[in-house]
Amino acid sequence: MWQRSVCVGLVALALGYLCLLGPELPHSPLRHLSASLLGGLRRARSLEERVVAAWQAAIVRPARRWARVAVGVNACVDVVLSGVKLLEALGLEPGDGKNHAVLNSRQDLKEAFAHFMEKGAAAERFFSNVESFHHIARTASEFPGAQLYVGGNAALIGQKLATNPDLKILLCGPVGPKLHELLDDNVVVPPESMQERDEFHLILEYQAGEEWGQVRAPNANRFIFSHDLSNGALNMLEVFVSSLDEFHPDLVVLSGLHMMEGQSKEMRQRRLMEAVASISDIPTDIPIHLELASMTDQDFMNNIVHQQVFPLVNSIGLNEQELLFLTQSASGPHASLASWSGVPDVGVVSDILFWILKEHGKTAERASDLTRIHFHTLAYHILVTVDGYWGNQVAAVAAGARAAGTQACATETIDTGKVFLKAPLEFVTSQIEALSKISLNPDEPVVHWHREGISFHFTPVLVCKDPVRTVGLGDAISAEGLLYSEVHPQ
Repeated sequence: MWQRSVCVGLVALALGYLCLLGPELPHSPLRHLSASLLGGLRRARSLEERVVAAWQAAIVRPARRWARVAVGVNACVDVVLSGVKLLEALGLEPGDGKNHAVLNSRQDLKEAFAHFMEKGAAAERFFSNVESFHHIARTASEFPGAQLYVGGNAALIGQKLATNPDLKILLCGPVGPKLHELLDDNVVVPPESMQERDEFHLILEYQAGEEWGQVRAPNANRFIFSHDLSNGALNMLEVFVSSLDEFHPDLVVLSGLHMMEGQSKEMRQRRLMEAVASISDIPTDIPIHLELASMTDQDFMNNIVHQQVFPLVNSIGLNEQELLFLTQSASGPHASLASWSGVPDVGVVSDILFWILKEHGKTAERASDLTRIHFHTLAYHILVTVDGYWGNQVAAVAAGARAAGTQACATETIDTGKVFLKAPLEFVTSQIEALSKISLNPDEPVVHWHREGISFHFTPVLVCKDPVRTVGLGDAISAEGLLYSEVHPQ
């Protein structure tokens, strides 16, 4: 580190000396020497410093900004604490991991937590036993160091957007007294959305390298579970849609469909069709962003894709687990891939994103509104848009990546000493079509490519070395990306 500081100092001193001698030196040699020295100064900075500087230049506000954003419909109170410490407090011994679609017991919880901790992957599950869940929730909320936060994708996105004083935010969801107390003053909650009791979600976090028995986490992440009936039934969806008439939003953000997995198959199917009918009532001139979350039922995901949910929304936000599960459920490209190994391959991700917009996005022949996908994973983000519908996406993808670095490290701006570049410096843009290889330049970190009327914007993420809090990171990323996005009038 000190060698780089000395180098920067010497280069700056040399530049100053050149400026003093400027009148006595020929113009071309001076310009050549200055350019060489500036190039040396640029190279002396770390990769992370160069990425941050380039982002600062790229992140500009759109010409047409949102003024009023309506967000719904899942909301709760998150109880955040160490997963290993909670399981130890519950008297659970470490053992082999095993995936469970629904948690029916503390043994299921232990096995599912170990399974995802070993992968370093985020996951969310429904805990079916109400008495057992309330006992665990009470133990968690009273545990030393446990923290209570705004929770639920919709509430988290609303809370993030509310930090912008120029925005008015409407939040519909099951809002209890504790959640209402935690919400930003800029968030409006309709009276019909208030309820007497809060819904609690338990967020079990683990750090990179943390061990529990034989399990060692490859990176920091979290495991979420709840017994949440209000959000699971989308109780506030109709209230949300009816509130739009009075609020007059210019953007709608919708999340919570994944919470229905805890319902019976028949109830889920009926409620999904009712949700489709309600979403259809939203005026077509108001863009809708759908934030996906962790799911386990392939039939349910397939229904969301095919039963008119995707065509009703303009934009989707999702991470690598949700993307892979989506293509597996709907028999898309690379559906035979069982799981990601390390950083998700950019070419594979690109193929799946391209397929979603080609198969389910807006075309001249298809009655669909879907024109944008914001994909985020730990190491990089990709914004994919159908040409002609969205603007300012260079700024949007850079802003989303910047939000990941600041929120994970809990800093106002990115501290380059606390983050590192994990994205691949070289990658191919497809594993199906003729390979196009891209080399990442830290001085121009937003990379653009094009494929059959669809634009891709890629940028790396500066990953926090010691993350303070990982929950809600995807929601913050999507919120920031939307904040800097602009819809072109059609």
